[in-house]
Amino acid sequence: MKWLKEIWGWVGSFAIAFVFAVLIGIFVFQPYKVDGHSMDPTLHDRERVYVSKLPHTFSYVPNYGDIVIIDSRVDRDRTFKDDFMGNPLFLLITGKTDDQVFYVKRLIGKPGDTIEIKSHQVYRNGQLLDEPYIKEAMNAPDGKWTVPAKHIFVMGDNRNNSRDSREIGFIPLDHLMGKKIL
Repeated sequence: MKWLKEIWGWVGSFAIAFVFAVLIGIFVFQPYKVDGHSMDPTLHDRERVYVSKLPHTFSYVPNYGDIVIIDSRVDRDRTFKDDFMGNPLFLLITGKTDDQVFYVKRLIGKPGDTIEIKSHQVYRNGQLLDEPYIKEAMNAPDGKWTVPAKHIFVMGDNRNNSRDSREIGFIPLDHLMGKKIL
């Protein structure tokens, strides 16, 4: 009988630790892996980044120029189930992957901003952005976007090899998973 109590104590401890780890992964802190070259030269393919989930948890917008993680499925609403299923512990246990839906990008525009590309350069609200982090001159057609309320505009640092707001559209704030901290 004593050994049964011992086993039950261990099971309870592991269960509490598991719940605690899942909650931290959903609401506070989560690792992500860079997949591709859209953030070269700042971040490289297969590099691991650690992300503060607080912008997602408390629905606030990080600063201009911050590196953020987004859910690229902007054509659908996110639910708590998405947050739970995207938790690294859940993915590890089930053997599932994130299906490459999470993108690492740089925050360029906040709600109400006007983003314009002209002569291969990016302007925010009429001001040319100083972007020492981009890989090379951008070969993109001119365009102009006004960021709607509760959305952001993101771009990769490797502008010629990046699937970002120019292609997938504005990112709803609930699709902003967090910002890079390490």
